[in-house]
Amino acid sequence: MTAVIDKTVRGPGRWAAPPRPGWEEESSRAGLAGKGVALTLACLGILFPLWIVVVTSLSSRKTIDEAGGLVMVPRDITFIAYKELLSGGQVTRAAVISVLVTLVGTLFSMAVSVLCAYGLSRTGSLGHRWILLTLLATMFFSAGLIPTYLLVQTLGLTDSYLALILPSAVSVFNILVLRGFFMGISQELIDSARIDGAGDLRILWQIVMPLSRAVIAVITLFYAVGYWSAWFNASLYLNDQDMMPLQNVMIQLVQKQEAPVGLGQAIKTGQLSGLAVQMAVMVMALLPVAVLSPFVQKHFKKGMLTGAVKG
Repeated sequence: MTAVIDKTVRGPGRWAAPPRPGWEEESSRAGLAGKGVALTLACLGILFPLWIVVVTSLSSRKTIDEAGGLVMVPRDITFIAYKELLSGGQVTRAAVISVLVTLVGTLFSMAVSVLCAYGLSRTGSLGHRWILLTLLATMFFSAGLIPTYLLVQTLGLTDSYLALILPSAVSVFNILVLRGFFMGISQELIDSARIDGAGDLRILWQIVMPLSRAVIAVITLFYAVGYWSAWFNASLYLNDQDMMPLQNVMIQLVQKQEAPVGLGQAIKTGQLSGLAVQMAVMVMALLPVAVLSPFVQKHFKKGMLTGAVKG
């Protein structure tokens, strides 16, 4: 009997651990070198175009003419493109409008999304299943552009900043990610808070949200980038040029449809290159996202993967 047991336990490969996937095996020196080269090339592929955009925006007209277009090597650095963009008043006003719309819109979207996701994460809540199915249906079926425009017009939101926020205030995908994260929070922790007399709002504010900082930070960045980069709603619902956000004004500058008086004069007289203005516009559009992303980057893996897998 002992011999049989020993043979069964010690038999070749019978109780051996299953082989690990290839990505879990320790990399060789050649593998590590290959990964380093691949990552380096990927970073260069991303950073090199950005480098060209920034350098061209800081180049004089003479340098751009000598390079025949985009500039790779910085020479005769000047900030005249940014100075002219910000001195006209139109770009500055549009930037303020974009910042306010982004702040207000992000706060409103996060408030609605968090409340909706928390309600849907409590499986015993009223109408839980039907509300969830309705939200899921909107991800696959949409009324279309014309009904949406007619609805906004009927509500009297045209030529109003609310038209830049309400039509795209909520993302069902973001709600589902938040819901999945909330469902992963220990139910015993929530039940103990209820025994102590805490209501749903207090549980959400003092227990659920502090434990969900990672996913909340990620979703907040998603909403903020969406509002900052949005231009279609403004071009559709706004007729007053003075109400246009930054992205729409920059599109006009890039397409040379309408430029501030001082900027247009500087381009016509040869003091400023139109290409430098276009590159400066791109830098100004990318700058807020580039500044905020590193602070939220550490939350991406924990916030997105955990919220998408749980629940």
